[in-house]
Amino acid sequence: MSFSSLALRVPPVTWFAVSAVFHYLGPAFAVLLFPAIGILGVAWIRIASAALLLAPIARPWRGFARWQRQDWLLLIALGATLAGMNAAFYLALDRLPMGLVAAMEFVGVVALALYGLRSTRNLLALALTVFGVVLMIEVTWSDDLVGLLWSTANALLFVAYVVLGHRLAARGASRGVESLGAAMTIAALFALPFGISEALAILDRPLLLLAAVGVGLCSSVIPYICDQLAMSRLPRASFALLLSLLPASATVIAAVVLAQIPDLRDLLGLALVMLGVALHQAAEKPADSARAPDQRRQHQEDREEDGDEG
Repeated sequence: MSFSSLALRVPPVTWFAVSAVFHYLGPAFAVLLFPAIGILGVAWIRIASAALLLAPIARPWRGFARWQRQDWLLLIALGATLAGMNAAFYLALDRLPMGLVAAMEFVGVVALALYGLRSTRNLLALALTVFGVVLMIEVTWSDDLVGLLWSTANALLFVAYVVLGHRLAARGASRGVESLGAAMTIAALFALPFGISEALAILDRPLLLLAAVGVGLCSSVIPYICDQLAMSRLPRASFALLLSLLPASATVIAAVVLAQIPDLRDLLGLALVMLGVALHQAAEKPADSARAPDQRRQHQEDREEDGDEG
């Protein structure tokens, strides 16, 4: 079964929910590896292992012959974004609580959510989620300027990831996942100079290396594929609003894995976020029968590839 077919069989919100859980589950374990490997070493192993794990799934080499100049520019831009975002994210996590870093990520995508959410109901949903996230920010605010700068850089790059990732998904989930595999390989090359030395230092510690590879699987492979499946069905504004679940999932995961226990104000913020998401009415992209011509061609290519593999 192709990724395009899989995206059509399961509601897009379900794919997003899976992504939201793994988006911070992997980083929560990554924080535990920082003392043994180093921050940038963990970041590079995450990216490089994700590229290796994605290769047999995404099979990016299938697109080499048909990709044009604009496709390569998009892949290079996304690769650079992924490399910078992962590094900035880990450098921020080393100094700040995960809930705050997640909340700052959401602030960056509010503008994306505003664009296209034109109904009163959806604007109310956005207001509730913003207020809920503000409550969580107030509880966990920090005076660590360096940490806040890294977190701000991560938030800006996260917006770029959403915009570029949606462009990948515009031609169907299968094409998006295929391109994602290529972009992740490019990201590993961009991250090579700042992470390879710390990564090489643990080659004689296989269990530690395996744990870092597990972080790559949980942090990049699973959530990024799920993002493509959701993005292929949801408008960018609706996907951006759903991103408000990330601070909520980060709060829960940080409490379980890192013992960063939320208080009542955190929980109130989390409840408002979930209420806003539940109130929002997402207008899905057209299903298979109403796709644009290039999406229909992609679906036909997927069926032909499935037949060849069978």
